[in-house]
Amino acid sequence: MAKAKAAASYLVGIDLGTTNTVVAYANAADAGDTAAAIRLFEIEQLVAPGEVGPRALLPSLRYHPAEGELAQDELRLPWSQRDVGGVDNAVTGMLARVLGGQVPGRLVASAKSWLSHANVDRQAPILPWGADGDVAKVSPVAASASYLAYVRAAWNARFPDSPLERQELVLTIPASFDEGARALTLEAAKLAGLPTLRLVEEPQAAFYDFLHRHRDDLHTQLAHTRRILVVDVGGGTTDFSLIDVDLDEHGEPQFTRSGVGNHLILGGDNMDLALAHLVETRMSAGLEGWIKLSAARLSQLMERCRAAKEVLLSHNAPEQATVTLLGSGSRLIGGTRSVELTRAEVASMVVDGFFPLVDASDTARKGRAGIVEFGLPYAQDAAITRHLASFLQQHPGEMPDTLLLNGGVFRADALARRLTATLSAWRGSPATLLHNDNPDVAVARGAVAHALARRGQAPSIAGGSPRSYFLVLGVAGKDQRAVCILPRGAASGEEVRLLERRFALRLGRPVRFHLASSTGETGTPPQLGDIVDLNEGDYVRLPPLASVLHDPDHPQDKREITVQLATVMTEVGTLEVHCVAESQAGLRWLLEFQLRGEDEMDSEASTVSPRVKEAVDKIERIFGGKAQKVTPKEVRQLRQHLEQGLGGREGWDTALLRQLFDALLQRNRGRRRSAEHERVWLNLAGWCLRPGYGDALDPWRIEQLWAMFDSGVQHHKDSQVCAEWWTLWRRVTGGLDATAQLRLLDDFAFNLQADAAQRGSRPVTLVNGSDDDMLRLGASLERIPGSYKAEVGAWLLKRLEKTRGRTDAGDAHNLWALARVGARQPFHGSAHEVVDAATATEWLDRLLALDWKKTEAAAFASAHIARMTGDRSRDIGDAQRATIVARLKGIGAPENWVAMVREVVQLDEAATRRMLGEALPPGLKLLA
Repeated sequence: MAKAKAAASYLVGIDLGTTNTVVAYANAADAGDTAAAIRLFEIEQLVAPGEVGPRALLPSLRYHPAEGELAQDELRLPWSQRDVGGVDNAVTGMLARVLGGQVPGRLVASAKSWLSHANVDRQAPILPWGADGDVAKVSPVAASASYLAYVRAAWNARFPDSPLERQELVLTIPASFDEGARALTLEAAKLAGLPTLRLVEEPQAAFYDFLHRHRDDLHTQLAHTRRILVVDVGGGTTDFSLIDVDLDEHGEPQFTRSGVGNHLILGGDNMDLALAHLVETRMSAGLEGWIKLSAARLSQLMERCRAAKEVLLSHNAPEQATVTLLGSGSRLIGGTRSVELTRAEVASMVVDGFFPLVDASDTARKGRAGIVEFGLPYAQDAAITRHLASFLQQHPGEMPDTLLLNGGVFRADALARRLTATLSAWRGSPATLLHNDNPDVAVARGAVAHALARRGQAPSIAGGSPRSYFLVLGVAGKDQRAVCILPRGAASGEEVRLLERRFALRLGRPVRFHLASSTGETGTPPQLGDIVDLNEGDYVRLPPLASVLHDPDHPQDKREITVQLATVMTEVGTLEVHCVAESQAGLRWLLEFQLRGEDEMDSEASTVSPRVKEAVDKIERIFGGKAQKVTPKEVRQLRQHLEQGLGGREGWDTALLRQLFDALLQRNRGRRRSAEHERVWLNLAGWCLRPGYGDALDPWRIEQLWAMFDSGVQHHKDSQVCAEWWTLWRRVTGGLDATAQLRLLDDFAFNLQADAAQRGSRPVTLVNGSDDDMLRLGASLERIPGSYKAEVGAWLLKRLEKTRGRTDAGDAHNLWALARVGARQPFHGSAHEVVDAATATEWLDRLLALDWKKTEAAAFASAHIARMTGDRSRDIGDAQRATIVARLKGIGAPENWVAMVREVVQLDEAATRRMLGEALPPGLKLLA
């Protein structure tokens, strides 16, 4: 007989913050007492080598020491614990902050911001960002899990009879976290050994803390309050929430959360970064040959600036503070440098820069990306007050009359006064500022108060889902529409079924649903089943929902059935979507968010040609299961015949291309009938699936295509078949994961480096590839490690030296490949996989030695290798950048080449086409 689960002894709230992790708790036995005490859990941590002490704040930092840097006695904790990130001797907490300020490039910071950064693989070991190759790395998920695992170990050491995993746990997250970030947070908790917990939004938790602290005088505190604005500015994110206050028939205040803001990577880190840029400029003053600080050194300087900011913006602050950067012994600094920061200039930069006085009608500047430092895409507009004005415009109605501020930055009186004055000006009358006695710990305490409220022992906040959720209809485009599947305000735990809409679902085949969400809609909020235009409003794309669905009683069944969608905002705060069979009661499937390999392109809507069926019939005639008598000429002319009915293939859009690819895939066995069949099939298949991503089902298509790789080609002695084979894989590399790309790299290396004896024992399935085929393929492998790309680039430079001057075409091909391999901003790969900046600098020196007037491709390659990203760990030095800009101007290079080296810009269509080697399908646009 299974043992019943023991009742929780404690209610525990965990604030997993960007800067600090905080834990609060209450005795569950006291939960029925309205005066139940909420306490802070003092977390034992290393405060110096060999010295352990309890602190209320655990800095959310990891330090990865070099081998032998610290003795085991200096790292000993009151418990034994294996690092969930797999890094030996990793240091967490206060000592990590101290060591990270002394040794550059070994500190993992802002993991929470990375957790919400959808343009990198958040489950890949990429932190510390920009660290040297000998530094151990962890993923954002593992880093977040390690802080929770540390808390668990510390708690269990203190309460061995009440393990943390058995308590009633509440974990806080930004209200603006999308479903992907929420799911990853839960994954981190499971990795830490905390599989059962509830999520609550941080602004709500801050208000729950206020309610608990003022439970005896709420009538007095909120006597004139009707709408509360909660502004939570943490180390890495800014969150806005609206809470409406009404009185019930007994005069008791009732609270409803009526709005939340979208995700902003904007917070205290940005303020520290702005101050670090100022200090860096002053440190360089008067120093000849000053070189801009590396990303690791800038991170050190940010830590120093953070400490100075907190001192200078505190109550009774001194007139100035000294920021010191320890010498590195290199030409970078050469010795210790110090700069004085005054209270007035810090107040001006932080208060006026991040909280400027703006009108209520102002809106935040929007763009593809803002500052990119340490790989993070910070909000383009740093003015928090402008973002706030935009947020309130999305939630029309009564202007908030009351303000609650949370987050460590609001320890600065100047910031609290500025934001209060701004809201008062917008209202035309004074706004009330609610007291927050300790912004550093309010969220953790509020998480416990939330648990008390769920037990009916404290005031609660209603509101349901903070967002409306929509199912995108068709593919993305200018006239894109979506249907509402969960309206904003829907109660947690209550399933909503979209009865008006039915969907045809084929079992045994992958299905992917694209979703969008919105936190605010002007006018009447959409109701269940309403159709909206996604181009008219502030909508956020979510990771797709995907699955291969099977009938459990008939797993091989591939019939088509009719389903409806059922949606629920779960009690833990995440979205679940089910497909429910209309004709079979109880048959349903949960669709889960896909957090790897998310689409990096938008596919715009297009009208599929009415003659697609005719095109598929032509494909069937050539490759169908029933062999038909067709001449080799008919096979060779298939593309021409398709274009007669569909127009030139350059104009085939994504929807049409994928329909044609699906038709080809279903008939792939027919490609083996002759060399002509195989050439045509490979050519068309690669063209129709390029660039390997961009459509909902592309991951499944790539999976089916990759299953054919090991068998190679049928007609391996036909050189054109071999060439088409490699062209196919080059065209779809964007959809291949790192493992597949490394497999292609093996064949790349064999074809280029194998000697005569090795070639004689080549397996039949290893397809021969010419130097040109391999050059174009190798340049397209963006997901291989940067060290491998450096080897490919070195081979290209040697090849260039050998062939330079023989043919202009040969030079152009080599230089194009070098541009692609050394690009600072990949098309489909992650930014952590680029060639390191030092290698790129060496390549540029080699290219600068060429005559760009005679070899235009050298200028093109240099522009892409020197392209500015804003990420200091990837960008080349300022001096070399200035040289390249001058050379480009000197030869009259296109202005967009100059612009991409001088500033962060998006590639235009011509540059994109040239870098990819061919045009993207119409309707696809790169977001990188």
